[in-house]
Amino acid sequence: MLTILGFVMIATFLVLIMMKKMSPIAALVLIPALFCVFVGKGAHLGDYVLEGVGNLAPTAAMLMFAIVYFGVMIDVGLFDPIVRGILRFCKADPVRIVVGTAVLAAIVSLDGDGSTTFMITVSAMYPLYKRLKMSLVVMTGVAATANGVMNTLPWGGPTARAATALKVDAADIFVPMIPALAMGLVAVFVLSYALGLRERKRLGILSLDEVLEKETADETVLVGSAGGDGGTSLTKKPTGGAGDGTDADAPGSEGASESDDDGFQGLDPHRATLRPKLYWFNAALTVLLLTAMIMEWLPIPVLFLLGAALALTVNFPHMPDQKARIGAHAENVLNVTGMVFAAAVFTGVLQGTGMVDHMADWLVDTIPEGMGPHMGLVTGLLSIPLTYFMSNDGFYFGVLPVLAEAGQAHGVGTLEIARASIAGQALHMSSPLVPAVYVLVGMAKVEFGDHTKFTVKWAVLTSLVVLGAGILFGII
Repeated sequence: MLTILGFVMIATFLVLIMMKKMSPIAALVLIPALFCVFVGKGAHLGDYVLEGVGNLAPTAAMLMFAIVYFGVMIDVGLFDPIVRGILRFCKADPVRIVVGTAVLAAIVSLDGDGSTTFMITVSAMYPLYKRLKMSLVVMTGVAATANGVMNTLPWGGPTARAATALKVDAADIFVPMIPALAMGLVAVFVLSYALGLRERKRLGILSLDEVLEKETADETVLVGSAGGDGGTSLTKKPTGGAGDGTDADAPGSEGASESDDDGFQGLDPHRATLRPKLYWFNAALTVLLLTAMIMEWLPIPVLFLLGAALALTVNFPHMPDQKARIGAHAENVLNVTGMVFAAAVFTGVLQGTGMVDHMADWLVDTIPEGMGPHMGLVTGLLSIPLTYFMSNDGFYFGVLPVLAEAGQAHGVGTLEIARASIAGQALHMSSPLVPAVYVLVGMAKVEFGDHTKFTVKWAVLTSLVVLGAGILFGII
């Protein structure tokens, strides 16, 4: 019974948010609360929620201060050289823009933190998508899928969890999987090229001058830079009419509004928040912060808390300026942390009522006996939906040991099972249980349901490419 209710609860949540019948926050709270009553454990709802909040509180703190930190770094111009390089490559060609999104997301993903990746990627690419009226869900879908593939790095999370759960070395899991993961990344680039061609067919190739001519009143516009290098920058050009430049037919444009143009100030080369004299201090601080994350010198929430406080103090020593910077990023902070704590209700009920355990046991029990010698393939296939519907902790510490034990009974090695288990990460990064995805859709002003409908099919395809390559290369 708990198995059926667990799947029904998840399906109800996904259907309601994709049909836009409920907001994600409301659905994450109300649906699990209702199902908790259905299973006869409504009296324990408070305990489940508090336990879920307690488990996710460090994540919420990390996201809160990470948004402030990287928001300040964007304000002061740390990422402007990266943005200029990407814009110089992309120009106004939709194909280049989508491919550039995938490349930027993959590169920034090397730090192992999805929230960081999405903040930098969206800050750099959103202005181009908005000005050219490109589909914003293309940006979020490509960024999430690229980050999902790169999330398999040993310091990204799932590989370390698999190694811990099965008591093997993370390097023994990851290094042999590099060719398969590389094929997954190639698949993301091919996908981004194809999506870019589709956007080019829909919009055509615009020159920067044509984009400028299409702009109307008092908007942030894409114009050529003053230099002769063909680079681009974003500036204000007051004219006389109105309009927000949003393609009403483009998926993901529903959340955009006239106020969206405020976000373009992040790339204004003349903005008052720039701190060119402190560039190398900010760069060194960021490198030190990322190094400390990788080396695990301190818990990540503590690192970002210290980093945000130091960045604010050094770059904006006057109290009014600090308050202004915090206020500028308060909306993103509230949206993301609110979503995380709402997700705590969902995960708390799933785990507290035992639904997750029953769902996992049912899935393992349904594996046909004849599939025993192919447990590597079975594990890879199961990792795709299970890491979407469950947290990584639930899958790697709850389900994976059972799959590994079943594999060993049929002569399939533990390492093979561990490698197969990371194949589904391309889809996992778009799971409603992943806090970072709310950073992505929130900053991109895309409805979570739109992102889900667009991304799931491409992310599943990418995961299958990784799994297929692993089998083809004899890794799995």
